Amino acid sequence: MDPLGARSQFIDVQTLPTWQQQLGEDVKETPLNQSESLLGQEAFPSPFPIRPDINRKIILFTGDVALLNCTSIVNTSNESLNDKNPVSDSIHQLAGPELRDELLKLKGCRTGEAKLTKGFNLAARFIIHTVGPKYKAKYRTAAESSLYSCYRNIMQLAAEQSMASVGFCVVSTTKRGYPLEDATHIALRTVRRFLENHGNSLEAVVFTVSDTEESVYKKLLPLYYPRSEEEEKACLPLIPADIGNSEGEPVVPERQIRIAEKPGTLEDDSEEESLELDLGQVGNHAFARMEGFNWNIYNRWLCRARAEDLSDIAALKALYQTGVDMCGRTVMILVGRNIPVTLIDIEKALLYFIHVMDHITVKEYVMVYFHTLTGEHNHLDSDFLKNLYDIVDAKFKKNLKAFYFVHPTFRSKVSTWFFTTFSVSGMKDKVRYLDNLQQLFTCIKPEQIDIPPFVLEYDARVGNKMNTGL
Repeated sequence: MDPLGARSQFIDVQTLPTWQQQLGEDVKETPLNQSESLLGQEAFPSPFPIRPDINRKIILFTGDVALLNCTSIVNTSNESLNDKNPVSDSIHQLAGPELRDELLKLKGCRTGEAKLTKGFNLAARFIIHTVGPKYKAKYRTAAESSLYSCYRNIMQLAAEQSMASVGFCVVSTTKRGYPLEDATHIALRTVRRFLENHGNSLEAVVFTVSDTEESVYKKLLPLYYPRSEEEEKACLPLIPADIGNSEGEPVVPERQIRIAEKPGTLEDDSEEESLELDLGQVGNHAFARMEGFNWNIYNRWLCRARAEDLSDIAALKALYQTGVDMCGRTVMILVGRNIPVTLIDIEKALLYFIHVMDHITVKEYVMVYFHTLTGEHNHLDSDFLKNLYDIVDAKFKKNLKAFYFVHPTFRSKVSTWFFTTFSVSGMKDKVRYLDNLQQLFTCIKPEQIDIPPFVLEYDARVGNKMNTGL
């Protein structure tokens, strides 16, 4: 405890009213009255229907994000992580000089990325640092994608680290020029989609705003987090036409990345320093030309995956992200029994795989495949698997460090051996056959993996039979 009592200024997020609880207080400030004449427009369901369970996780707080007592808070900075802005200044002042020393070890942060440090003297245990894009109307598409990446990567990092609460500041400071209302749309929808698809472990998300930002957030929050059927209907006509894909990511028919004829130069010689190369997540141009053919094939599939409605494949819950393994690598789950091969559009399944995995595979990851209780109608054709392997980007193969095959049968082992030996290269040594979950838990802690109930029941039943000698 600071002898001057400085700690008393910290705010426990559990004492703040949730967005759902603020319904009565904000009736006059929501867009309800603006669209009374449109209440009868019920022909189309809202893409953001009322979800009280999500609304109870959302908090709008007007104040200083550095004061929040939650698992992590967000710091918006520049590529060198030494930006001077009100949010960063307050965080540094309260966290102490150790934070600056820790940031030097990170060696910067690219636009759209998120990096983690301790909270030091803050009430928050961690600080997630991110770099918002510099906004230029000419490169609006790239700026939108980069800002989406900021929020998405923050949420993903929070989920990977099993954080209970995250306190957001408004990412992208005024001097980076991003229009506040446009940025708020991206922030709110990205967080909403993440909570829908991956947010079971998160208990609270706090949007921390200043007095000048508060009115914009209060105006737009009901569009993405309606708190009643009336509010949902009233806000439907006000939702922008561009709401992104199923993850909230901006949908771009084509990536609008142009490879210059001369490697290393941009077609536009203007001084758009780092947007630049916000687009630059594709790597340097010389490499892009060298790998041009396969890179273009993969990116055509990726563009299609981002543009198509894949909600029917997502509903199968056959592929999803969970925690991290003993080495801190992201764990992806593949549930064989949830893949009705004969009933689904197999091409859409491929698109969904690419869509989900693209941002995961930028760093090391492992896959856990539950072969448990699968039948012939669940088994993917080897030709399909070979096509998938040929289509995906090199990062999928390079960064996959282990493929855990749980509850294999003799037949599946033989089929996998033939496939990894004769059809694809580099996979054979990554496959690990695990007969039971206890073997899996030597690689991944139980609390870091979301296992389907039928897999747990099967594993327990088989284990009991073996123990009783039946």
